[in-house]
Amino acid sequence: MILTGDPPIEIALKRSARARRLSLRVSRLDGRVTLSLPKRVPVEEALAFAQEKEHWIRKHLEQQPKTEKVQIGGQVLFEGRLLKIVPETTRRVRAEQDALVVPDQPARTAAQIRAFLKVAARDRLQAASDHYASAVGCPYARLTLRDTRSRWGSCTAEGNLMYSWRLVMAPTEVLRYVAAHEAAHLKELNHSPAYWSVVEKIYPDYQAPRSWLRKNGGLLHQYSFTD
Repeated sequence: MILTGDPPIEIALKRSARARRLSLRVSRLDGRVTLSLPKRVPVEEALAFAQEKEHWIRKHLEQQPKTEKVQIGGQVLFEGRLLKIVPETTRRVRAEQDALVVPDQPARTAAQIRAFLKVAARDRLQAASDHYASAVGCPYARLTLRDTRSRWGSCTAEGNLMYSWRLVMAPTEVLRYVAAHEAAHLKELNHSPAYWSVVEKIYPDYQAPRSWLRKNGGLLHQYSFTD
């Protein structure tokens, strides 16, 4: 569904048997607008509701982090630090105290940094997942990385773990919390009190990184790695 205006806004409709009323949500991760509605509510009524809430929608979209192209002279987050992208005569990307040193190849900078971040993410997430899976006494089957928009991690009934590689841009404790969160699902595949008891046991101070991700997760998606 498209909400006309300047600019037009695409709204995803989500019918739900559990929905009792119309409700709007603007994702903090990617700015996607979703309108949930009960199964029997006509689309025309949903459109009228969105038009009534247009000011609210646009206000929240304006608060979304602006997209920043990853390029030489720019900046990028790595482990919670904002590093300046600096070119040198080198063959590989490396992180220093306040800079991310890259080969002086502007056309390849974004791709090289993305590859660097993915490798770093896998190393850190695998180590953290090994640690927390051992802590709950349940090994995981395999680990995959994706550039997900709707979630930071997931755990399947088969014990497969999936993470967003962009977590490596967040502070280390945030990445470790997400790993602990998913490892806890190896024992409790739900979000029951028993599940949160497992999380608290293996990562006692989980509230702070959880709060950081809720408030600042959108920052990790503001970077564009498209050349």
